[in-house]
Amino acid sequence: MGYLLLAAAVFALDAIIKKHMDQTIEPGQKRELFGGRVILHKYYNRGAALDLLSRSPRLVRYVAGGVLAFVCALALPLLRQKGQRGLKLGLSLVIGGGANNLYDRIKRGYVVDYFSFKSRFPRLQRIVFNLSDWCIFVGSVLVAVCGRKK
Repeated sequence: MGYLLLAAAVFALDAIIKKHMDQTIEPGQKRELFGGRVILHKYYNRGAALDLLSRSPRLVRYVAGGVLAFVCALALPLLRQKGQRGLKLGLSLVIGGGANNLYDRIKRGYVVDYFSFKSRFPRLQRIVFNLSDWCIFVGSVLVAVCGRKK
């Protein structure tokens, strides 16, 4: 039950942050945090990661929905079992983040991304993320690491 609550919390927290960013940051406006290491700015991503397939948002929506359904199908039986906390934690993060980004794609037609990292590499600095993206990334790493142990 706690893992489902975690997924719901990830979904809700990022939805709140996205709404706040959408309402308070104007296009082109930037705010720096942590001594300029984190840059807040609004970006509407119509594609997948790194704006891939941005001209095919319907395809991206279907693929994202299919992947999320697959992850849920794997996770739900596992969540009832004892043990494997790292794997369950990872799956919960992926589900919460994936569901939030899919919700954006369905409701808005794009995903609201809102922060990037200052870097000496200009290409890296242009990548804009949201909390759900990071939960998906961290969750996937946990699934890969903890899933291999079994």
